[in-house]
Amino acid sequence: MPSSYLIFDFGEDEQNAQQARHKVEGWKQGFRLGDKLAFKFEREQGDPDEDEDEDEDGKDLAAASKEQAGEGKPSGKKKSAAKRQKSKQSGGQEENAGGKVRVIVRLNFSDHEKLSLQRWLDRIPTEEPFKSADSKIVRHNDPDFATIDQLFETLG
Repeated sequence: MPSSYLIFDFGEDEQNAQQARHKVEGWKQGFRLGDKLAFKFEREQGDPDEDEDEDEDGKDLAAASKEQAGEGKPSGKKKSAAKRQKSKQSGGQEENAGGKVRVIVRLNFSDHEKLSLQRWLDRIPTEEPFKSADSKIVRHNDPDFATIDQLFETLG
């Protein structure tokens, strides 16, 4: 199943990048695309901070499952609120640091869905949050495909 990648360079505009994320998540749910549409963020500055926040969020999920089981209810909520404040503060620092944000969208349609793939390749760059970003399409037969594919896998 050949993949195609759409790369959007939002520069320092974190707000538009987040709007793009919401738009893609809406498409995934609304059109029931599942694994056919995936996206990841690439940030030049602040990657280690983001990875630590994601790890902490993963721990929050474990705490949430314990909360559902009835273990440690009050302490879990206090920790998650404190972690949210830390992530908001670090997010503000990243915006001030001027880190560049790239959104990489992978379209992974099977061979018999060529028309759907082409429609998504045409549609996504014309939608509102993506219009303002510099875009690049990398198809499975392009020479840059191997590097982009490897980059996408390492970001996850």
